[in-house]
Amino acid sequence: MRGGLRFFNSMPLVDKPLPELRNYQGRNPRPADFDAYWATALAELDATPPNPELIPSTTIAPKGVECFDLWFTGVGGARIYAKYLRPIGAKNAPAVLQFHGYSGNGGDWTGKLAYAGQGFCVASMDARGQGGRSQDNGSVMGNTLKGHIIRGLDDPDPQKLLFRSIFLDTAQLARAVMSLPEVDAARVGAMGGSQGGALTIACAALEPRIKRAAPVFPFLCDYQRVWEMDQAKDAYDELKAYFRLFDPRHEREQEVFTKLGYIDLQFLAPRIQAEVLMYTGLMDTICPPSTQFAAYNKMTCKKDVVIYPDFGHEGLPGETDRTFNFMMGL
Repeated sequence: MRGGLRFFNSMPLVDKPLPELRNYQGRNPRPADFDAYWATALAELDATPPNPELIPSTTIAPKGVECFDLWFTGVGGARIYAKYLRPIGAKNAPAVLQFHGYSGNGGDWTGKLAYAGQGFCVASMDARGQGGRSQDNGSVMGNTLKGHIIRGLDDPDPQKLLFRSIFLDTAQLARAVMSLPEVDAARVGAMGGSQGGALTIACAALEPRIKRAAPVFPFLCDYQRVWEMDQAKDAYDELKAYFRLFDPRHEREQEVFTKLGYIDLQFLAPRIQAEVLMYTGLMDTICPPSTQFAAYNKMTCKKDVVIYPDFGHEGLPGETDRTFNFMMGL
């Protein structure tokens, strides 16, 4: 240890050395009207009552826990789905919000019982337009091929970017859960990995009452850096497909990356007031470490990052236990 910073001297590198990562500030351009863009977005959310509806689920019947299908209204009128569990008789209970990886869904009920068994209410959202039950009622001009990052990119209105709506859905979920009588709105955390890590950051940035946030190798950060590292593949493959099909000579490259800046989480990260515990694998080629640090380094809240030198975009030993203990502090 030197000055509180651990150096890993004998490891291979897929990105910048850790000391440089600690200071990296990102490459993607920030739109000049970024703050106004999100002020308009939040005003639209404020004008959208969540109208939460709880429908008892009989999929499983755990002892001491009630399970519900939770439906609420997101921007544009879409009905968004989340699994919701609460301890029977819960009062003034803490809650955790869970967000899933790209293209997936909120997962099985049983994966949430560890928190419910400790007195937590749990809500696990299905991102609209992906592998779950949430409604995707958006329509945009231009290309919608291969992925949600580029959906709405060719529409003249940047508010049609799909991830704008998905980011707002995370805040609406928080508002819906915080409004439930059994939940203590001052003790709500958010968590998830990859896209789920990205949505955790979005949720904490757009709903300032989130108390703790645990993003694991977050997605959707610093798109231009991803491109320059030649990592526009796997989860970011749609960036390559977009350029090859719609701008093969990169004549609009600056315009494209600037527009993507509206949904680049490094620029929402400074808004976070929650305590953040982030996890990063230094061998991650899916969401490169530098892109994650572009967001982390802009956070001004209480924060820590847990480093896994030999791990990529995969299960991180001990992460779920550490996150569990972190959330127990709510």
